[in-house]
Amino acid sequence: MTQQINGSINRRKFLGMAAASTLTVAGGANLFSKAVAQSRRLNVVFILADDMGWGDLSIYGRTDFETPNLDRLAREGVRFTNAYANQTVCTPTRIAFYTGRYQARLPVGLREPLANISQADPNVGLPPSHPTIASLLRANGYETALVGKWHCGYPPNFGPLKSGFDEYLGNLSGGIDYFNHKDGSRVLDFYEGEALADRPGYATDLYTDRAVEFIQRQRSRPFYLSLHYNAPHWPWEGPDDEELSSSFYNNNGYTAGGSQAIYAAMVKRLDEGVGKVLQALEATGQADNTLVIFTSDNGGERYSNFGPFRGRKGSLYEGGIRVPTIIRYPGVTQANQVSNQVIVTFDLTATILAATGTSFASNYPPDGQNLIPLLRGERSEFSRTLFWRYGAVAQTRQKAVRSGDWKYLRQGNQEALFNLATDPGEKTDLKTSNAQVFTRLRNQFEHWELQVLPYGS
Repeated sequence: MTQQINGSINRRKFLGMAAASTLTVAGGANLFSKAVAQSRRLNVVFILADDMGWGDLSIYGRTDFETPNLDRLAREGVRFTNAYANQTVCTPTRIAFYTGRYQARLPVGLREPLANISQADPNVGLPPSHPTIASLLRANGYETALVGKWHCGYPPNFGPLKSGFDEYLGNLSGGIDYFNHKDGSRVLDFYEGEALADRPGYATDLYTDRAVEFIQRQRSRPFYLSLHYNAPHWPWEGPDDEELSSSFYNNNGYTAGGSQAIYAAMVKRLDEGVGKVLQALEATGQADNTLVIFTSDNGGERYSNFGPFRGRKGSLYEGGIRVPTIIRYPGVTQANQVSNQVIVTFDLTATILAATGTSFASNYPPDGQNLIPLLRGERSEFSRTLFWRYGAVAQTRQKAVRSGDWKYLRQGNQEALFNLATDPGEKTDLKTSNAQVFTRLRNQFEHWELQVLPYGS
């Protein structure tokens, strides 16, 4: 890990800000005094954006708008430049996060992505019997909540409350209209627990408000909050675009419509929401005792900034799987750090469980790496070998391996080898000049694929 900017965060200021706060809850109890009185076990806030590209934050290089709150979070912790999603679409990445394992170990992880509730197989979802980050934390004494997008199976057989979350507010499918909250089949998709909840409001704001309210509650247990924004996923609707919500199903289909200005408004509103969440932690005296992680479920879409990378969502080129990732862990991470360490979504699961003293279930060993030794500076950056597979149709299936700086990529019958250290844009195929490396990575993929489910499972 390399330090790019001098300076450090004054963690004590959070306590001072909270002591001065007049924020109260019903009954007039002071939130700060309650926070100080409660157990000092680590809290966790995990924030997941939807379809946000690697360069969509200004600290990652976006120049046409600013994201000051996420930029601040990055300056107060560690920003990763080589962070990946477990898949180039949403459902599989979420399965990998919840389980801490390769998504292709479960049938639902092969849905790329899972269809809307009126179209999906009702017998496919994240099995309630499978341990998840939420169920493991709950068993370890944590209060658990999911706010936002789920996309891992539908009632009555599946859902957040069946997979370890004490409470849930959000959308179950892949994408909803931001104002009327209907999915792509024009079915209302907004739930409180397992009950439909038809309520007005811009989805991003509704999720922010619930997250803030959750943080502000008086409690005697530590908490784990997963805040999974649906932004900036299509349909392209900013907070002032309610007039678009009645017609977006009638346009030319997925990813149609929108503009750079609308996309900017969507991302800025998400950033404002993150700012409110961070402020709630500070005002309640919990910022110095809360691990905060931000990332995206896959690479960006039509209006994203992909930086130097090729490809976007739906591709195993870097633009489809490289994502922004930030970790702020008080007492562990130093401020203004930029890490080139290669990480992937399920590493965040392993890190959260390790930070909270929570063990994986013995029958479901993790595929991810605990990053805490790296974050503490006790371990240098290390080489990783990671695998991706996308596309149930064999003729167009994509396969990829990253091992060190080398990347093997197969799309249909076309194979290539890239050196990402010198060619992040994946423009120069080196398989002929580096035949041994090419063969080694291809063989590694074939060995890995034998350990996971085949398509059709």
